[in-house]
Amino acid sequence: MKILSQLRSPAVRDSLGIGVAVGAAGLAFGTAAVAAGLSPAQSVFLSLFMFTGASQFALVGVIAGGGNLVAGALGALLLGARNTLYGLRLADVLGWRGVRRALAAHGVIDETTAVTLVQPDRESARTAFVTTYVVLGTFWVASTLVGALATERVSDVGAFGLDAVGPAIFLGLLWPRLRDEGGRTRLTALLGAGIALTTTPFLPPGVPVLLAAAAGLIALFGPEPGHARPAERRPDAAEERNEEVGS
Repeated sequence: MKILSQLRSPAVRDSLGIGVAVGAAGLAFGTAAVAAGLSPAQSVFLSLFMFTGASQFALVGVIAGGGNLVAGALGALLLGARNTLYGLRLADVLGWRGVRRALAAHGVIDETTAVTLVQPDRESARTAFVTTYVVLGTFWVASTLVGALATERVSDVGAFGLDAVGPAIFLGLLWPRLRDEGGRTRLTALLGAGIALTTTPFLPPGVPVLLAAAAGLIALFGPEPGHARPAERRPDAAEERNEEVGS
């Protein structure tokens, strides 16, 4: 009965929906990876062990553009660094130790973090994390394999436009976040895109991605655009009158 009640809980329903929807995007990654020159086995290996979509797309994007593996790996590491911050937060929420914490670290990504942090208690948080991790991971790897095998059978991926599928899907996943998040997120995205577009004609492939990823530092250390700092806030008219009366 306890298992049935857990399966009907909002935590499981949300996790299943996000896991299936986002996991299916692995189809685009498999397509993009093979179009960039990777084999289906290499594509699946990345999805299984790397398991962070933004970093994976960044890596194959650099390779597809003619960049070397080192530049692609560094760009992927920069984009994946945010998962470390997620892990620090989830460590307190989930409360796991030892082997379970080590295993859970592999599943710390945007989607598992988002679903976990909105849960009302620790038990629901653990259920949401595990469900999202398992469902999304399974669909991500399986759809990567399908996309990679299908693309491998196409002799000219450019003729069918398959080389543009990966970037198109990636932008499709990114757009809702730019639309719904605050000004800092949009500023970071625009700055990163501007850096990449400006430096691409002058720098070797892969280097513009590394420079653009540095724009993410704004999200960590920069002030929120449009919001004055507390020390800079000007008093309103009522506060000024109160101060005059008090003096």
